[in-house]
Amino acid sequence: MKLIVDGIEREVDVEPDMPLLWVLRDELGITGVKYGCGVAQCGACTVHLNGEAVRSCQTPAADAEGAEVLTINGLGTPDALHAVQEAWIDHQVAQCGYCQSGQIMQAAALLAENPDPTDADIDDAMWGNLCRCGTYPRIRAAIHTAAAKLKEA
Repeated sequence: MKLIVDGIEREVDVEPDMPLLWVLRDELGITGVKYGCGVAQCGACTVHLNGEAVRSCQTPAADAEGAEVLTINGLGTPDALHAVQEAWIDHQVAQCGYCQSGQIMQAAALLAENPDPTDADIDDAMWGNLCRCGTYPRIRAAIHTAAAKLKEA
């Protein structure tokens, strides 16, 4: 099966119903994608599939065949962070950090679809991404900051 992950074509020999999360983590070594609950309820495993935020723990590998898969590893680089990543740092969003890759990926998908979200838009888009540390106010502030940075670009 051929996948395009973070812009690189990869070939994997997996069962079509294997969750994309395990393909990414176990087969390709992309550990920035986190396992949280395994039932698509926490958002820790969020990646983009053809630009749409999906829960990789419940997305069969077959759904990603030939599609563009973007993970936190491909969103930005240490030398050129994505605006959401920069805003996360500016607002010191992360505490334990476990949910952050999923949070960032969900926020990036929101801003790609809605470049000027309201608080309600952010809350609606982010409701399925849980943060045990409760950094929701900083997450919302960081998304507003990232939206402003993206407008400037």
